[in-house]
Amino acid sequence: MKVVILAGGLGTRISEYSKFIPKPMISVVGKPIIHRIIDHYYMYGHKEFYIALGYKGEKIIKYFKQKKIDKKIKINFIKTGLKTMTGGRLKRLKFFLDDTFLMTYGDGLSNVDISKLIRFHKKNKKQITITAVRPPARFGAIKIKKNIVKYFREKNNVDEGWINGGFFVIEPGFIQSIKNDDTYLEREPFLKATKRKQMVAYQHRGFWQCMDTLRDKEILEQKIRKKQHLG
Repeated sequence: MKVVILAGGLGTRISEYSKFIPKPMISVVGKPIIHRIIDHYYMYGHKEFYIALGYKGEKIIKYFKQKKIDKKIKINFIKTGLKTMTGGRLKRLKFFLDDTFLMTYGDGLSNVDISKLIRFHKKNKKQITITAVRPPARFGAIKIKKNIVKYFREKNNVDEGWINGGFFVIEPGFIQSIKNDDTYLEREPFLKATKRKQMVAYQHRGFWQCMDTLRDKEILEQKIRKKQHLG
């Protein structure tokens, strides 16, 4: 399957680094987090990547062109605009996505089993499968009943329980629900999918860590050094 990585955001919450490089290029224990994400998918046999570029995207291109990576890996760099939102970036890739595909953000790591995630998606036969994780309640919250996502809500400090872990399996028809560059994937498109009962959640209880802030980066590096991500 093709793998889409959304890597165009400004990364303002970790400006200590993002003033100089795009967030996906921030090094985590000696390797940019986007490279670690690619390594994870490649471990499950996925070799074709589409990186949706935006802010300082040329630095991501330069890194991979200079870095010696496995020749079997094909990375396609797609410029999706500086101010384009997450939904808009995906919509700009629609001509490349003619079959079921995988998608994630360029700022989070997990040991989620991608093969199991895909099997779960195929079994449930819905437009989109979201990986649900359970860290502290400060992310987009989702409510699940019999694997069906009943609602998707944006970040709310009072939310608890399962949240959006950012590893998706998506049918190409889902892209039709995205209006334009200004569309946030996590708002109207996801809300529409839940109302149509076209979103299911794969519940992952293993390692997951995002990198929104400098503190998140420190926690992520601590976990990697302890090899918690391998469990």
